[in-house]
Amino acid sequence: MNPSPSPARRSKTLGSSLGLGEKLFASSEERQFIADIEAGLAIVEKQLAEQVRFTDEIADVTTRYLLDAGGKRVRPVLTLLTAQLGSGANPDVIVAAQAIEITHLASLYHDDVMDEAEMRRGVPSAQAVWGNSVAILTGDLLFARASKLVGSLGERALTIQASTFERLCLGQLHETLGPRADEDPIEHYLQVLADKTGSLIALAGLVGVIFSDAPEEYRVPVETFGERIGVAFQLNDDVIDRSSAVEQTGKTAGTDLRAGVPTLPLLYLRARSATEPDAAALLARLEHDIGASTDDHVHPDFAAAVAELRLHAVTDDTLAEANRWADLAVEALEPLPAGPVKKALTRFAQAIVERSG
Repeated sequence: MNPSPSPARRSKTLGSSLGLGEKLFASSEERQFIADIEAGLAIVEKQLAEQVRFTDEIADVTTRYLLDAGGKRVRPVLTLLTAQLGSGANPDVIVAAQAIEITHLASLYHDDVMDEAEMRRGVPSAQAVWGNSVAILTGDLLFARASKLVGSLGERALTIQASTFERLCLGQLHETLGPRADEDPIEHYLQVLADKTGSLIALAGLVGVIFSDAPEEYRVPVETFGERIGVAFQLNDDVIDRSSAVEQTGKTAGTDLRAGVPTLPLLYLRARSATEPDAAALLARLEHDIGASTDDHVHPDFAAAVAELRLHAVTDDTLAEANRWADLAVEALEPLPAGPVKKALTRFAQAIVERSG
């Protein structure tokens, strides 16, 4: 198991999460802005380690497993960032940031079970180490802990957390069942991403506004930004899933494909296959190789087919769609005042679509 992140790693996390750096924020006011967020993140990081401890030796090991494995802490950073529109990282903002990250952490345990994922954050997934039952129960424990934290913030916090959790579950359900016969598969998929990924990122930004007592008119722009950037984030992951850079992504190339998880490049390929013979041939190869693979054996032609998919026009189309969602996210920020928060959120949107370069 990896040790808890050091202060140096936390600083790197902030930069890699949002693309913030000294060249972007050069004035003394902006440097103080970054220092305030880093200080808040250090507190969140320390308290996260405490919050995932339970009065049970086994639970302490399993709940800390993915936390210790790393992660960029994108969601708590967004909470701390949008809190700068109000009073900053007060105690309620810190608690909200922890609750959002623990909710995200819990969802990873469950996602890996449903997707039969072998790796997460560069280490074997929890279900690969302890089995499905332990992984599911660990996720449940973390969801419970997040709910206790949110409960301490009052009824409004409970309501918005419950609404987001409902969307998370609906998104997973709709992904599992797939589109209806009369539903466009691509539109269905984008809505799944908005529910599964966008809703929690939107909540991360929203609680920063709410619990810092920022002006109410900032709520909708921040929430809209978060949902749209969540879709862009996941679309970029669809491209990363084709990458062979396992050491950078922490997952084997084609993991989502093998698990039967629909991704936009594959959906685009299916759409093209109706009129383009080359696309139809590649789709047939991928489906044959996936079907011929098992948990212990990957068909030898699978890696070649994945590499070909990465070079196909559908990957460029997916990147273009990710960029479109990132641009829409930035457009949502128009009502926010000019300053370091708006600047940082804009840079974050740009950094999202640069990750697969």
